[in-house]
Amino acid sequence: MKDIVWGDVLSIGIDEIDEDHRKLVNIFNILNHSVKEGASPEYLAAVLEELINCTVWHFSHEERLMLKYGYEGTEEHKAEHQELIKSVKELQQKMLQADKLVADEDIESLERWLTGHIFSADMKFGSYLAQVM
Repeated sequence: MKDIVWGDVLSIGIDEIDEDHRKLVNIFNILNHSVKEGASPEYLAAVLEELINCTVWHFSHEERLMLKYGYEGTEEHKAEHQELIKSVKELQQKMLQADKLVADEDIESLERWLTGHIFSADMKFGSYLAQVM
């Protein structure tokens, strides 16, 4: 699995959200490298916890902006957020309960979701914000 490389293609054009996304991509890449390097389950759990906490904070940040600027797609966007958090917490529970390492397919699933969400829902939201901010 390759790193996610931050670039203009991932930018939604709103600096404060792009900065959040850069942080999420960085933590994802740390997790990806740690899995490849065979890091301990405890370390992987700590990185995954950091990714979850940062993601929850970021989603709260986006949702606050949605409310502030009257975004009509708020409920659908929030539902996507809740689905990702659910998926990541399920992965976390799998790791904690069975002392299982994060599998490559888990990393690939996280990568697809993160980039897919940015490319679709967040780009749409960014376009809206660019018009109203």
